[in-house]
Amino acid sequence: MQKDLPIQGNKSADEKTVYLYFDGLCEPKNPGGIATYGVTVWNGSEMIFEEGGLARAKPWSSEASNNVAEYSAILRGLEWLLDNGHSNSKIIVRGDSRIVINQLNGTFKIKAPRLLELYHDAKATLSKFQNLKIEWVERSRNSEADLLSRIAYKKYMREHSGV
Repeated sequence: MQKDLPIQGNKSADEKTVYLYFDGLCEPKNPGGIATYGVTVWNGSEMIFEEGGLARAKPWSSEASNNVAEYSAILRGLEWLLDNGHSNSKIIVRGDSRIVINQLNGTFKIKAPRLLELYHDAKATLSKFQNLKIEWVERSRNSEADLLSRIAYKKYMREHSGV
């Protein structure tokens, strides 16, 4: 699958910038379904990490939601960046969740206790970076992270279908 460069339409993405894209979903119902995440990390125009997995929520529980999946995604990406020596890199974090982006940027309040816990984890992790910006992007510019979250969901369903 061909990926749009981190800066859509720009064939010369900034090679000194690391881009983290994140996404999450909760299906077949939200809340209460299976929450999964997807993350991609780019060094300029080169993908250096991709992962999809189960979010930080027990499947089929009330804590499983798309917002928990989104927070799980950004946390996993930030942890990977720290583990791989990027705390001093110029980083742009992008996601299509207005709630998570606006909560982390301080423009939306957090009411749900489960999200508040994840928010505090994310803020603590974000504080470990020297040069990081968080931006909202349209869903169409977040296709790889979205695909990884969907693949993780399908994998979970296959593994737990009893077939």
